[in-house]
Amino acid sequence: MSRFVRQSSYRHVFGQPAKKEKVYDNIKISASAWDTNLVSASATYIAVNYQSSGGGAFLVTPLDQTGKTPDLFPLCRAHTAPVLDTAWAPFDDSLVASAGEDGRVAVTRIDDSILREAWSGDSKEVQDLEPMLKLNAHGRKAGHVLWHPTADGILASASTEVKIWDVEHQKAAFTSETHSDMVQSLDWDFIGSVYATTCKDKKLRLFDPRASAAAVTVADSHSGIKGSRVAWMGSLDRIVTTGFSRTSERQVYVWDSRELTKGPIKTLTIDQSSGTLMPFWNAGNNVLFLAGKGDGNVRYYEYENDDLFYLTEFTSAAPQRGMCFLPPRALNVDDNEIARAFKCVGSMVEPISFIVPRKSDAFQSDLYPAALSSKAALTAEQWTSGKTAQPILVDLETGAQSPASPVPTKASTTPSTPARATPTPTASAPTPAPAATPTPAPVAKVVEAPAPTPAPAPVATPPVISRAATPPTPAPAPSAPAPANGSGSSSKSDEEVVSLRQENKRLRDELAERDTLVRELEIKLEKVKSAFN
Repeated sequence: MSRFVRQSSYRHVFGQPAKKEKVYDNIKISASAWDTNLVSASATYIAVNYQSSGGGAFLVTPLDQTGKTPDLFPLCRAHTAPVLDTAWAPFDDSLVASAGEDGRVAVTRIDDSILREAWSGDSKEVQDLEPMLKLNAHGRKAGHVLWHPTADGILASASTEVKIWDVEHQKAAFTSETHSDMVQSLDWDFIGSVYATTCKDKKLRLFDPRASAAAVTVADSHSGIKGSRVAWMGSLDRIVTTGFSRTSERQVYVWDSRELTKGPIKTLTIDQSSGTLMPFWNAGNNVLFLAGKGDGNVRYYEYENDDLFYLTEFTSAAPQRGMCFLPPRALNVDDNEIARAFKCVGSMVEPISFIVPRKSDAFQSDLYPAALSSKAALTAEQWTSGKTAQPILVDLETGAQSPASPVPTKASTTPSTPARATPTPTASAPTPAPAATPTPAPVAKVVEAPAPTPAPAPVATPPVISRAATPPTPAPAPSAPAPANGSGSSSKSDEEVVSLRQENKRLRDELAERDTLVRELEIKLEKVKSAFN
């Protein structure tokens, strides 16, 4: 009797690691215990969280410059504590955002000439890359940062709350309610109308930031105490999460974003290892990659009819500490490469190409549906005012881009994700899911999370932050409302505020000087090392 084998275009996908001369070597990868990918990639550069003294830093190098990184190499120094996460702007391959343990979010534009000069070895002095913008984003450490998928200049950062930033105006347009603990992961849906978060309190939350600061839906997720991750499954109305059970089994859940409270529609138990599973969704091919921290392998599954079918896995003897994937528009279509991962191992970042073997040299249209382009569908002002649009897609064979397709704005209490359909990216907008309740609610109602206590603390005024390389100095506080018991206590309070601000500025200046001194000593040490090598 013949056995039925499920038909799949990706059954024979294999991972091909780069040759030794094609890896990015001699990189001091951060030793921070925070659960992060450690590396991020645009179509032009990769960024790696760097282990440095004298404040936080990350390293950026061009994708086409491989081999041993010079000992004297420019770093992006935008933080006073370790960098925890980086993210590249989807519409500008040279613009990168970073979040750090100091609670700050920084945006840096990469000067390609500085990096090329460092690689050439012509310059004897190292010129670090300076941020174009620094934001005092959170009171506690900022663990995650993520750009909006369709609107240019919209950035999300997460700590115990999630803030949506208008980068051009340097202000938080929307702020979520505070989670009960640190946010462990977040991801936008395909059109950027809602985002999902996982938290240490074992809850999965969905937020519509333009409708309310409160979560739209809260559901019980993985019951284990270890880290959990979330990823939106492209244009589908499905969410995938990874985490642990009470008995420390690694799990994968698939959720219907419209009915989170009903629980996961698919549960997959992987094994009982201790490393967090990092999920990466390949939207064009409906393939889910799972890379476990501390594992040497990468598993991949094909999604079909609310089920995950195991394909195979890439195995390696070297365990990965972090990983990211290249944007699909930058893949090598001539080699039938459907995905490219960047694996952090030891002191290097190793590219791994996932290839579908084909005999023909022609363009394989079934492997390469339209991918997300580098053109924004909306401006930041349009999105904050309530507009929503499908992302602009690009044909990987011809380079033709689809026109921006607006999505009708409807007030709803459910995620405004595209309706469930066969996952083939097209330029036309899918039919949106119907609203759960007909109650109209203005989309741009929430501007920021409300402050429940009328404390006389000064209110920060973000629009006056200057685009300087150093942390912005707070403007003098406006006069607080006079209390009912007289003006004496008010003037005394004002004097205390001014004194505290001056002390804060002095400490920041001292810290900046100390960071500069430490960096100079590091450079001298590297010069001495290179002289003896």
